[in-house]
Amino acid sequence: MGSDNDLQTLSVEHRGPVAIVTFRRGDQLNAINTVMQAEITEALSRLGTDADTRVIIVTGEGRGFMAGADIKEYAAQSDDDFAGFQARGGGMYAAIEDNPKPVIAAVNGFALGGGFELVLCCDIVVAVAEAKMGLPEIKLGLIPGGGGTQRAVRILGLNRAKYLTMTGAMLPAADFAGYGLVQETTTPEELMPRALAIAEEIASGEPEAIRHLKRLTASATVAALEDGLAAERDAVCALYRTDQAKAKVQAFAEKSAAREARGR
Repeated sequence: MGSDNDLQTLSVEHRGPVAIVTFRRGDQLNAINTVMQAEITEALSRLGTDADTRVIIVTGEGRGFMAGADIKEYAAQSDDDFAGFQARGGGMYAAIEDNPKPVIAAVNGFALGGGFELVLCCDIVVAVAEAKMGLPEIKLGLIPGGGGTQRAVRILGLNRAKYLTMTGAMLPAADFAGYGLVQETTTPEELMPRALAIAEEIASGEPEAIRHLKRLTASATVAALEDGLAAERDAVCALYRTDQAKAKVQAFAEKSAAREARGR
């Protein structure tokens, strides 16, 4: 690995300041195997440090966004292999959740198990209304291993997370819009245009301000309120000292003064 052209299980397309990462194991509903896990980690980490990339979209080819882990690979793993896969998965999810760039999930189809856990790590979720999502690991006598029991509680609420994990229910994305995880539902044809429109709107903002927003809103779920408020004040004061913010504040003030003068 090392460049976009070296990837076997996904592709990276650059559209101006937006990078689109597409999972490409469509014949397997983009089920994640060891190679894909490593490539997602590497690609997202690289995009996070790419100066030309401001927003990242992740999506899948075919009928699946990511239908969990590749169970055929699971079946061939030793206990140590399985434990290593789970441990490395933590780095993959961190490459999304802790990425300095906003990550948008464009959910085109099945997002199950590890695929749903990946969605839980994204900053914004746009999904085809009928796309099935959930944590069905209990059907294999297992539980989520990529943060599903933890992030689902924080994002969806305690009892809803219990219901999803204990029953293995697979629900349409439209239901998750009501739960607050999915920001917008679309038709299949509208999915990528809408995800791109949101990405471009975010990319038009000041990158440093967006970085602070991602960090502060994420920490709000775990930090004490007083600590979060102090960090917010520090960030807004730091941004106010930048040339970009000063110029925009001054321009706004001048336009406001001009409007007031015309109204007299």
